[in-house]
Amino acid sequence: MNKKILIISLSVLSLGFIQAQEVASSPEYIKTLTSQWEGERSADGRPKVSDALLERLKKIRTEEAWGYLRSKGFHNQFDGNWKIIHQDKPMTGRVVTAQYMPLRPDFKQVVKMQGAKENRDTIGGSNSWPIQILEKGDIYVADGYGRVINGTLIGSNLGNAIYANSKNGVIFDAGVRDLGGLLEIEGFNAWFRDEDPSYLQGEMLTSINAPIRIGRAIVFPGDVVLANRHGVIFIPSHHLSELILSSEVVGLRDEFGFQRLKEKKYTPGEIDTKWTDEIKTDFVKWTKQYPDNKLPMTRTELNDFLKKKKYY
Repeated sequence: MNKKILIISLSVLSLGFIQAQEVASSPEYIKTLTSQWEGERSADGRPKVSDALLERLKKIRTEEAWGYLRSKGFHNQFDGNWKIIHQDKPMTGRVVTAQYMPLRPDFKQVVKMQGAKENRDTIGGSNSWPIQILEKGDIYVADGYGRVINGTLIGSNLGNAIYANSKNGVIFDAGVRDLGGLLEIEGFNAWFRDEDPSYLQGEMLTSINAPIRIGRAIVFPGDVVLANRHGVIFIPSHHLSELILSSEVVGLRDEFGFQRLKEKKYTPGEIDTKWTDEIKTDFVKWTKQYPDNKLPMTRTELNDFLKKKKYY
């Protein structure tokens, strides 16, 4: 290895070491993770998808989002089997990640010292640090490695702080305490593994806004999450717009198919397989009669999508 390559390699390793010492990922690192996003970003570097898209996403079915992501090669974005505060209220938002690990005293001291350098509150527990950076529309997503007893990441006090900052809720691969108090926070929702009266101990925060694992899903800071009674699915921001539109068209196709089956115009086999040109033409005519104010997308978006997918 020549001297120039050695110097470059050492420089890269040094940069990696410096990055590893930071509690929160730098904006530059987050931008590298999410380099395919071309829109607006938050000050911390996370993609900032529009509130309008987040609202549309609430109506998307988990299966449709899951199927779209798999078609793009993303096979590890969903996790299920949750307890939910309000099952009938889906939640969407921009992800802020946090990772927790079993307590190691020397590592805890390193994290605390680095947190002080990053101007974080070192008087209270470090589990308040992710809450302090939340913005409206964010969702606090934490990898608590499934721990419930002594692994309750929030109670009602922190729950109120989370809602005050984000006007949203949390997804915790961990436990919560004081569920009765959390239920009283109007507008707040949570996906969690279980509840327990114990408080957080023997556990420590290790990173903020780095890639984490939630059950069988991998999550990036700046991903968008769709959480409902069926589970949680984490969507790369650069795929969100097309995923929503594609899923909305699937919803229209289902509505059209159900109607035509009731009318006995087509057989179940014809509707439940690849459509013929005749059915596609019928579907396009059907969409043209659909009231604009009831479409989930704009008429232009729908027409452009159908043309792109060669419906006509």
